Amino acid sequence: MERRTFIALLGGIAASRPLVVRAQKRPYRLGISIPSDREMPAVVAFFDELRLAGFIEGENLTVIPGGFGVRNEQIAELTQAIIKAGPDAVVCGPELQIRALQAATRTIPLIAMAEDLVGLGLANSLAHPGGNTTGVSLLSPEVDEKRQDILIDAVPRVSRMAMLVDSNTARPRHLEAMQAAGRRRGVELSTFGVSKPEEIAPAISAAKAFGAGAINFLATPLFSVPGSPNNRIVLEAVLAARLPAIYQWPETAEEGGLAAYGPRFTQVYRQRARQVVKVLRGAKVADLPIEQPTSFELVINLQAAKAIGHEVPAGLVLRADHVVE
Repeated sequence: MERRTFIALLGGIAASRPLVVRAQKRPYRLGISIPSDREMPAVVAFFDELRLAGFIEGENLTVIPGGFGVRNEQIAELTQAIIKAGPDAVVCGPELQIRALQAATRTIPLIAMAEDLVGLGLANSLAHPGGNTTGVSLLSPEVDEKRQDILIDAVPRVSRMAMLVDSNTARPRHLEAMQAAGRRRGVELSTFGVSKPEEIAPAISAAKAFGAGAINFLATPLFSVPGSPNNRIVLEAVLAARLPAIYQWPETAEEGGLAAYGPRFTQVYRQRARQVVKVLRGAKVADLPIEQPTSFELVINLQAAKAIGHEVPAGLVLRADHVVE
């Protein structure tokens, strides 16, 4: 009797295996609406994380085309195309992409990334986002001010600084708080808004003409995505102006910027991929907590400092998690 029971159990296990395989091979459709290009290391890392979890493009995962390297003027048309394609989930961000998708659907899961999902009113709370949106919230308002302090430490005698901001999404209250923080350290800050890529270099020139001794690039994908053409414009213009500057992502300092403080772009993309996996496996978006970056890095590039004739204080170099020499 026990032998028959054991054989029946084995048979049950064997019979169940094809069902598991079929479940894993269910075709999923993924929408994308992000400013990053498909070839960027962070996006490559995103798809690698999906692959490790068993979601493989060309096998059981189809990516709706047209969603990489999205410019603001393309958002409306792309949003309609994504909704029409009926995806199982949409990876989206920053703010403008998220708002467009939220206006278009209340049922399709949105795995978003923005500077402050709750503060921008894109989700109810970190623990219980509600609605159809969860994702990664980057803590950018707080980290913008932290970067400002680091930059003041990097240029100890600076009396005037510039903030380069995305005028499409900049919040006056945040900018006022940044200026107040600067005044507490004896630094006058002026804001230079940028709404499209062709305004980046002129804004940096205007900051130089204003007499800024350094530039804090506030968080925005408009000019801060590592490896992007816009980021290259930023780095070249800053080099030409010979101004110390600090950036949102550590990778930007490794690409030639003087300093950066924040989470690694590639790790954040892996983090959002793991959230996609949870949603595709059936997690309820309204109850899937919004995540935040778990580690931050300070990177100092001494080669970049030498190129603009600036000496970074030794104390700050010692504080860095990574120094490019």
